[in-house]
Amino acid sequence: MIGKMTHHPHKDDAAAKLGMWLFLFTELLLFGGLFLLYAVYLKRYPHEFAAAGRQLDWTMGTANTVILLTSSLCAAMAVTALQRGEARRSVALLGGTLLCAVGFMAIKYIEWSTKIGHGIYPGSPHLKGGAPGESVFFSLYFMTTGIHGLHVLIGGVLLAVIAQKVRSGSVTAGNYILLENGALYWHLVDLIWIFIFPLYYLVL
Repeated sequence: MIGKMTHHPHKDDAAAKLGMWLFLFTELLLFGGLFLLYAVYLKRYPHEFAAAGRQLDWTMGTANTVILLTSSLCAAMAVTALQRGEARRSVALLGGTLLCAVGFMAIKYIEWSTKIGHGIYPGSPHLKGGAPGESVFFSLYFMTTGIHGLHVLIGGVLLAVIAQKVRSGSVTAGNYILLENGALYWHLVDLIWIFIFPLYYLVL
C-alpha cells in the first residue's frame, strides 16, 4: 500500500517535459503553416514581396533579434543558476528576460504604429489601391508578428509567475521543472522570431 502511494518525482518531471514538448510541437505547426503560406505567396509575388519588405525598418527588426537572443540567454542562465541553488541570481536573470520582453514589445508597438499611421494595415485603402502582392505581404506580416507578439506577452506573464515562485521558494533546485519548461517556451518564441526576421525584413 505504501509502495503504491510513493511519489515518483522523476516520472512526474518526465511527464511534464513530454507534455511541454508536445505543446511546443503544436506551436511549431501553427507557425509552420504561416511560413508555408508565406512561401506560396512569395513564389506568386516575388517582386511585390521584395518591394513591401523594403518598407519595413530592418534596424528595428535587427534590434528585436538581438533583444530576443539576449532574453533567451538570460532564461537559460536562470535555469542553470537555480540548479546550482542560486535562487536570487535566477530571479535577477528572469528579470532581465522580462525587461527584454518589454523592450521587444515597445519596438514592435512603434513599428506597428508607424505602419498604421502611414495607412499600411490589412484592408486599408492604401493597400487595396496598390499591388495585390503588397497587400498579401502586409496581411501576413501583421498576422504573423501579431500572433508572435501574443506569444511574447504570454511567455512574459508565465516567466513573471515562475520568478515569483522561485522567490517564494515554491520552485527550487530540487524542483525546477516549471522554470525549465518556461524557459523552453521562451526559447520557442525566440526561435520563431529567427525565422520571421529574414522572411519579412530581409526578403530580396
